[in-house]
Amino acid sequence: MKKIFLVLTLITTMVQAQEMKQFPSISVSGEGKIKVIPDEALITLGVQNTGKDATEVKKQNDEIADAVLKVIKKHKVPKTDFQTQRVSLHKTYDYKTKKQIYQANQTLKINLKDLSKYDALMMDLVESGINNISGVNFKSSKIKELESQARREAILDAKRKAEDYVSVLNQKVGKAISISDNSRTNYPQPVFKTYAMAADSEGAGMNRETLAIGEIEIISTVSVVFEME
Repeated sequence: MKKIFLVLTLITTMVQAQEMKQFPSISVSGEGKIKVIPDEALITLGVQNTGKDATEVKKQNDEIADAVLKVIKKHKVPKTDFQTQRVSLHKTYDYKTKKQIYQANQTLKINLKDLSKYDALMMDLVESGINNISGVNFKSSKIKELESQARREAILDAKRKAEDYVSVLNQKVGKAISISDNSRTNYPQPVFKTYAMAADSEGAGMNRETLAIGEIEIISTVSVVFEME
């Protein structure tokens, strides 16, 4: 038993010694950045009505929601690219009138994959009765490929930095010991004019640009530890 115990102790000590052995290493960060013009937009819009009678408020909301869905279908947005997100009807207190009122809300999301339809679609949606555009986020249909490309560029950037540092010491960069990834995608908010009824009659028939889509930045940031040879 003593011999077995001694052998086990010796093996454990050797393993621990190997684990404690330190290799010369260098830790660097790298960044990969890809810019692309978006080709899709995720639009979040809503309908809200308030009133004293719950049935009437719900009816008003339902009528507008029906008109909104007809507009979306008119612009040939596929059924798989739009969806009702939330429907609610609740009682609330109006502090101005000091009375209880009912409020109906409905939120809808549209994944618009053809940005050339944006202006006409938004105009028709506003005319159909929506009273809330809570968000327009741009994205790319090739986002996964671009994220992968940004990650690869981040690793290459880290390796180039490491090679710059160790070359001064007449050493070489060895294999990577560890990699920490922190990728993010920046979806810029668009600059667009609200389709208010304030548009003057002289410009009503003119072609208008209401959207500046800019670019999407896909940024990948990594921290890499390399062995030094």
